[in-house]
Amino acid sequence: MAAYARAYLAGGRVLVPVAPLLTELADRVWFEGDTLILERGTRRVRVKLIPAPNGALNGTYVPAAPVLAALGVTALYEPAAHALLISIPRSGAVASPTPFNPAMPSVSPGPVFTPVSPPVPQPIWSGSPLPRRTALPFPPPD
Repeated sequence: MAAYARAYLAGGRVLVPVAPLLTELADRVWFEGDTLILERGTRRVRVKLIPAPNGALNGTYVPAAPVLAALGVTALYEPAAHALLISIPRSGAVASPTPFNPAMPSVSPGPVFTPVSPPVPQPIWSGSPLPRRTALPFPPPD
């Protein structure tokens, strides 16, 4: 990841930058007045802020533990290493479809209704043929 403003410890709380940490973690991030709203999956977090100039997210810090916990992410601060360890839960297992199981209930196949197309009327030729309306080249080519 590119270099960015680091998290810092102030008053016994770890403060993390909104950009790029929370903007990468959350699905959507936006301001509504003086409130920063973070959305991840079905979770939505509202954080009261002093609005950054022009809605800029860089330079805006929020407390890590409550915001990350509300987004469903685990955060652990390692004071000896001066590191914030963030653990993101897996979204869900991806499995291949199960093979056919004859013991499972199934629907018996039925006929498929295909409508019969209506008959197309055929032209009936009667009488003498009509004269040709295409010009013939004169004189005929050799």
